[in-house]
Amino acid sequence: MPDVRIASAQGKWILITTVLGSSMALLDSTVVNVALPRIGDDLGASLSALQWTINAYMLTLAGLILLGGSLGDQYGRRKIFVIGVVWFAAASLMCGLAPTDAVLIGARALQGIGGALLTPGSLALIQASFHPDDRARAVGLWSGFGGIGAAIGPFLGGWLVDGPGWRWVFLLNVPLALLCVPIALRHVPESADGRVHGRFDALGAVLGALALGLVTFALIEAGTTSLLAIAGVAAGVAFVYVEKRRQDPMLPLDIFASRQFTALNIVTLCVYGAFGGYFFLTALQLQVVAGYSALAAGTALLPTTALMLLFSARSGALADRIGPRIPLTVGPLLCATAMLLMLRVGEHANYLTDVLPAVLVQGVGMVTLVAPLTASVLASVDTARAGIASGINNAAARAASLIAVAALPLLAGMGPEAYRSPSAFDAAFDRAMPICAGVLVVGAALAFALVRRPAPGCVRPECRTHGNVTSPPIEAKGR
Repeated sequence: MPDVRIASAQGKWILITTVLGSSMALLDSTVVNVALPRIGDDLGASLSALQWTINAYMLTLAGLILLGGSLGDQYGRRKIFVIGVVWFAAASLMCGLAPTDAVLIGARALQGIGGALLTPGSLALIQASFHPDDRARAVGLWSGFGGIGAAIGPFLGGWLVDGPGWRWVFLLNVPLALLCVPIALRHVPESADGRVHGRFDALGAVLGALALGLVTFALIEAGTTSLLAIAGVAAGVAFVYVEKRRQDPMLPLDIFASRQFTALNIVTLCVYGAFGGYFFLTALQLQVVAGYSALAAGTALLPTTALMLLFSARSGALADRIGPRIPLTVGPLLCATAMLLMLRVGEHANYLTDVLPAVLVQGVGMVTLVAPLTASVLASVDTARAGIASGINNAAARAASLIAVAALPLLAGMGPEAYRSPSAFDAAFDRAMPICAGVLVVGAALAFALVRRPAPGCVRPECRTHGNVTSPPIEAKGR
């Protein structure tokens, strides 16, 4: 049984290690959007290259995050976590030094592999190290500090972009890794799951990532890649076939026998697909059209994260009392309203009257739905499957964001140079926001029709404090 106490020196070092590691991935998920216009100007990149700067990372992260957790369980959580941190830092160095957009995109894909190794590992180390009496407090501290890291990400990213330059958005991960790795090797105990045996589902991971990659490529490079879209669908069908026949699949399809679990993941696809498109385009709209600096654009969105940090735990407690159906219906509708309010943001937009109302409504909507969504996902399966259920939900959210960033510019009619023209981008943004709002309304309707109150005594999430706007919190196995 784990026996490290949170008040001990070793307990403090474990918390520092896991917060440093997870902060690398959290910072990266929130700061890169702010840097996109400068990256495009410096490297002469088209809009599709900026889409790939986001999606190359999301593609490998979403495709491999379930496999990353399994590797830690079998080969040692500390070992895989450290490998992930080193890998992530090395790929970040490549991003910071990239001479062309093609090199940057390749390095971002490598970054996502590192993120898939360290993201599930940070929480798993806490679960495997701390005494059961201290575990809930340790998880609370970890998620709280991680949320603070996500909150300062846009501010820090904007300051770096306007100051030393966009490359430092990536280079910042290197000193974080240099702090994290020695502490992990010296102070974090190794752990593994002795019940885990057999082969890894490498074929499933490859087919899943290939399906996502081909469909994403077809959407971004629309008009010349219909065969790739067909190949992507075929890879998806092959993925389902392989997962159904494997003895130890990466994605156990029988978990979708729970209608509640299936419905909640469809709602997740709608919600986080809309969020992915919204945050990608809003960071560009504020800079390209409204004329904000990178620092001002990053700071403009801080109220959303601050509200999530302050009130997500209370929202989860409220959903425990009244059930998840109302929060999962009202939350997306509030977020849809926020996206329609963003239509007020145009040339020389005033922050207090044009931007802040939308940002505040967005924050209230996310507070209302994120914690109840996570709790409902965990409550829809057996306790023993809570870890894999959370991983699937997290991967679904990232895949939805990936597809949205690829598809939304196409649906809104954005040309390859749209972000260089304020008028053209503004017109396309005005077409994109109603699309995002419509997807959220669909998610709200599905939640109202399909989501029911969970059974008494179901699994509850331990990551109650949450500040990451790009994906739901992920829960570890072994609870």
